[in-house]
Amino acid sequence: MTRKRALVFDSGVGGLSVLDAIVASGAPLDLDYAADDLWLPYGDKGDAALRARVPALIAALVQEWAPDVVVIACNTASTIALDAVRAAVAVPVVGVVPPIKPAAARTRSGVIGVLATPATVARPYTDDLIARFAADMQVIRFGSTALVAAAEARLAGGDVDGAAVREAIAALFDAPGGDRLDVVALACTHFPLLADDLAAAAPRAVAWLDSGAAIAARVMDVLGLAPDARGARPRRAGFTGDGARVWEAFAGRGFTARAVIGPAPGFAVAPAPAQPFG
Repeated sequence: MTRKRALVFDSGVGGLSVLDAIVASGAPLDLDYAADDLWLPYGDKGDAALRARVPALIAALVQEWAPDVVVIACNTASTIALDAVRAAVAVPVVGVVPPIKPAAARTRSGVIGVLATPATVARPYTDDLIARFAADMQVIRFGSTALVAAAEARLAGGDVDGAAVREAIAALFDAPGGDRLDVVALACTHFPLLADDLAAAAPRAVAWLDSGAAIAARVMDVLGLAPDARGARPRRAGFTGDGARVWEAFAGRGFTARAVIGPAPGFAVAPAPAQPFG
């Protein structure tokens, strides 16, 4: 039987938290990854620019790599450009939803935190999720691009910026009502990569929720798959910027080939020199 293919897309390495969940699910998939790291982070880019860039970039990758499903493993891109991407390609597209609904179901105190990028924190889409699922609760929001940079640094083999972690923890737990906060929704796919750092810096134990497992389940449902002993198989990863900087994080997950994604408007894809890289 021919294996299905999935393309996981993010602005940087954050989508690896979703890819890890897909691998853990046992989905029998070949996995490709694309990072628009030249434009990292998406959280400080304009909506119109992202609506123009993301669909064109993903459409070029679909044309080149022929996936059976695209996973936009980026909350900012999902909330801004998901419909446009779906209109641009002929394969199913699965986006990431901030895990506000499960956070609201999990809390016992009625106080939840939402940790995201500034763009996602302020998005009407996020307002709507809160109105639908947490209208009777106190929601403490904080947006951070510094944590995105910290996750990128971690996967590049560097040290995590402790100040960025402490800033996020203070914004959540020192806010009015923060003394009763018991669940935090990680609404940026970079942030699960820092879950241990965040938990260690928190003044007490709370639940840290992300969307990875739900996205993995949705991918299998869309493709009609069930867990299989063959499992997932990472293959190639493409970068619009300097993929060499973070390549060891990909090689450690089983990726064997690196690709260079060219500039707009064509976003031509070519193998990186000296394949396999790393």
